[in-house]
Formats: sequence, C-alpha cells, structure tokens
Amino acid sequence: MAVSSEASTGEMSLGWFDNHCHLGERSAAGELVSDARDAGVLGIIDVATDAASSARCLEVARDFDDVWATAGVHPHDAAGGTAEVVELVEAAIRSGDSKLVAIGECGLDHHYDHSPREAQRQAFIEQIDLAHRVGLPLVIHTREAWEETFDLLAEHGVPSRTVFHCFTGGPEEAARCVEMGAHLSISGIVTFNSAQELRAAVAATPLDRLMVETDAPYLAPVPHRGRRNRPALVARVGEEVAMLLGRPIEEVAATTTATAQRFYGLDDLQERG
Repeated sequence: MAVSSEASTGEMSLGWFDNHCHLGERSAAGELVSDARDAGVLGIIDVATDAASSARCLEVARDFDDVWATAGVHPHDAAGGTAEVVELVEAAIRSGDSKLVAIGECGLDHHYDHSPREAQRQAFIEQIDLAHRVGLPLVIHTREAWEETFDLLAEHGVPSRTVFHCFTGGPEEAARCVEMGAHLSISGIVTFNSAQELRAAVAATPLDRLMVETDAPYLAPVPHRGRRNRPALVARVGEEVAMLLGRPIEEVAATTTATAQRFYGLDDLQERG
C-alpha cells in the first residue's frame, strides 16, 4: 500500500512521513498512530533494535495500513548476535510479508559501547550483507564512529538504499554520505541551538537526499524538548529543515514524503496489491 499524497493540517494540505520511530508495545500504538494521523502524518516506520522488537514491530505494522516495520539489531544489542533477526527476515521474505521494509537499525555506537566493539562490527557487517542479499534498505545508527562506519560500507558495499538515521554529523560527513548514494534522516536534534554543525549540514544537503524522523519516544524537538516524543511531532522537524534550506514548507513535506515512499518501496507494495 502506498501512502496518499495529502493530509489536511489547518488551511494547507501537508503530509509528513515519520521515517524512524519506536512505537513500543502494541497496546500503546493505536493512540500514537491516531494522534499522528490527526497531525497530518501519512506514514510511519516502526524501527526494531533486537529480535524481540523486530517481531513486535511487524505485529504492530500489520494492525495499521500506514505503518511499516524494520528488523534489525542495534549496536547496543550486538553482543546477542543477529541469528534470530536473520531467521525472522528470511521467513518474512519467503512469506511475502509486505510490512517488512528495511533492515536495521544497525551500525556502530562508540559513545556508549553497550556491546563490545568487535560484536558491534560483526553484527553491522552481517546486516549489511543481509540487506544486499534480500534487497531491502539499510537503516544505519552511527555515533562517534564515522570513519569505521564508512570503512565497513566501503569494504562490504553500500546497499542501493541506505539511510543514516538521526544524522548528527557536520557538512563533511553529510557530503560523504551523499557521495556514496545514501540519504540522511533528520531528527528533532536539528531544532537544538547546540546543533550548529548539523544545521550547517542540512543547509548544504540537497532536499532529495533528506528524510525526516522523530526517533520517538526520544529527542523531542524544541519547544517540546525534554518531553516524551511522538510521531505527531515530525512536522516540527520538517519545519526546521525547510527554514534551513530556505524552501517552502509545502515543498519539503511533499519531497521528504515522496522520498520515503520511494526509499521503502511503498509504490511497489501498492503495485503488488
């Protein structure tokens, strides 16, 4: 199913796509999705971090026409390996489950190091290879690990659809991501006064390489910072991106939504019926 092209938000028709959030338990998802729809959100990607959340994200996505899921192992959980997630992904592919649209989030986190770095590295490599093998997009989490992330992608190949979620690099990292054909997903951090390097990166990046996200329940944008984030607030991120690019907000909403729809293959899902 493809997302529709419009949603009413006041006097103008704007439609946003939250391309990365964590809806959490199935019992709580209905309220979050309803709230997002009321705010003009046309689609949501519910992102997994381990085997259990991969299964749960798929269950949640099946409950809604406008929610899709990823499956993957976050670097924090890399010590547990990827075998269960690989098995889940392969089963979903065999069954033709159209709700599974990406691998991740996966990558390297050298800030917290909740898993040993070698375990992070191995889990990331295995998920890069999995994305290549099954033809799904790759959702990357990288923190304080830019060079090793770039090196592993160069060694194992950048999947044709790759996104750096919650991008927090500067103009140099953004340019390298774009050069390799990847997209940048921008979170509420872009509204923080302290994020000047990120803001400069967004201003220098072509609009068609950008998507927007909430990473809910984390990283609520200003003026909601410090509160629990939710997909309904993705428009606030889009507004900031529009301001930094000097582009009309309607254009940013339409372009980022269309980019997300293409990136996750949602037009193809509609064609498969």
